[in-house]
Amino acid sequence: MDVKKLVMFLPCLLLLACNQSTFANKQADDTKTGVSNRAEILPSATLKHLLAMPQISPLLGETGEQVIDQNKPTLVKFWASWCPLCLSTLGEVNNLRDDERLQAVNLVTIASPGQLNEQTLTEFTKWYQGVQADYPNLPVLIDDKGVLIKTFGVQVYPSWAILDNKGNLVKLVKGNLTEQQVVALADYANNNFKEFKNNQVVSQPKSILNESYNEKGTKMNTKTIYLAGGCFWGVEAYFERIDGVIDAVSGYANGNEILNPSYEQVIAGSGHAETVKVTYDADKIDLNTLLKYYFRVINPTSLNKQGNDKGVQYRTGIYYSDANDKAVIEDNLNKLQAQFDEKIVIENQPLEHFFEAEEYHQDYLSKNPNGYCHIDISLADKKIEPEPSNNTNLLNKLNKATTIEEGLNASRYQSFKGVNLKDTLSDDAYDITQNGATERAFTHEYDHLFEDGIYVDVVSGEPLFLSNDKFNSGCGWPSFTKPVDPQVITEHADNSYNMKRVEVRSRVADAHLGHVFEDGPVDKGGLRYCINGGALRFIPYEQMDDLGYGVLKELVK
Repeated sequence: MDVKKLVMFLPCLLLLACNQSTFANKQADDTKTGVSNRAEILPSATLKHLLAMPQISPLLGETGEQVIDQNKPTLVKFWASWCPLCLSTLGEVNNLRDDERLQAVNLVTIASPGQLNEQTLTEFTKWYQGVQADYPNLPVLIDDKGVLIKTFGVQVYPSWAILDNKGNLVKLVKGNLTEQQVVALADYANNNFKEFKNNQVVSQPKSILNESYNEKGTKMNTKTIYLAGGCFWGVEAYFERIDGVIDAVSGYANGNEILNPSYEQVIAGSGHAETVKVTYDADKIDLNTLLKYYFRVINPTSLNKQGNDKGVQYRTGIYYSDANDKAVIEDNLNKLQAQFDEKIVIENQPLEHFFEAEEYHQDYLSKNPNGYCHIDISLADKKIEPEPSNNTNLLNKLNKATTIEEGLNASRYQSFKGVNLKDTLSDDAYDITQNGATERAFTHEYDHLFEDGIYVDVVSGEPLFLSNDKFNSGCGWPSFTKPVDPQVITEHADNSYNMKRVEVRSRVADAHLGHVFEDGPVDKGGLRYCINGGALRFIPYEQMDDLGYGVLKELVK
């Protein structure tokens, strides 16, 4: 198939005159060395993993080994039972496996029970038994640990992985591929996708997000922000692992008059910043939370330098295409500045232009697991919970108290009882406070927060703990030597898991908070109130007046 037809059939493929020396030049011109911290299966082992995966279509064998020819490249479709587009196109894949035009490529699908809101393995297997008669020729490999979707950063269904005959990732397409597009790709499979690897053909991820579905089976409410944080290889890989991020694409933003610059022009001083276009599901994650993830992996006071990389192209910056994002960014930068004595140098500017980087930069660390990365990608797995905005409204309704006794009066915090908590709390906060769940150790930002202020019940806003009673216990959860007043908590015997513990709950909302132990600092009473960060909301000292807690400021050192 010639290139013109390919462009017609596959919008995510573009032609680009690019010689093989580009990657060599990048390695020679850059100082990038080292190893990434990617914790999942390495793409070089993907083929071995595919061959060993269970296969549940009864006529096609028991594992991937019976449906994958190790001498051919492979096209993998990731899908879920809740995804309407996935289900409506399973028949296409079933029929394509016998199509003569696809004889040079393996064509398989992967489902991940227990991951991304998919049914459990037992439930999924039972469900598929009821529909498999319609797809007798469809290989369905089971990856119930989610190894491959985590490795490739798949959070959109359907998605497709293009693998060479060694199992190395050539390209990940987040969204649907039509029958014509798959056939077009199969032509390149005859040459083991050599054109892709030599940058003679570049598959830039064009927007097909209108064909992508979230975990509820509905089309995603997508928004975009552009983040510059040093070498875009690591920034892209980091954000692709964050729950709620649909896609991350490496590119060049806000440079001089050069349009669509090459990497060589950027490092020669075009003024562009290595930037990652982050597309996210706004119903699942908000900009405030995304920026917290961003701040976690950059040095905000370092000018034109991140990690080992120096130059204006490695500056930090947040570039927005929605004017409404400007105020959100400013507010977050102001809060960040309060944590540093030095001036932070993160740009906050409207996006002037963004050009996608050459193909070899895209998904670079998935294709090259030992490639340089200046950030700890595993930090993406430590989830940051958004601040429940509705709870802020509840707190703003507090009348001004004139005495500490009045400020601790239970009647001030009763208004939450008429509120639907599932609408006002994050999923984790609801599960902790209402179902007695426990967050993973060392995952909540309050574990290492030691600013002045008070910690209130995330459900009712009732004051529970003071910052001056907080200490670093090393246990992985926020720890306090005592509550703000004994009356604000209740204690209950907890004999679950064959242990004898004392559960701590809030007085007004009766929300599960955590447990109290007798291994705290002896000079402060010997107690350790081990509290889930998701059960709390921190009120900074400077905001206590505005939110109705000003009378308690004298208790905060």
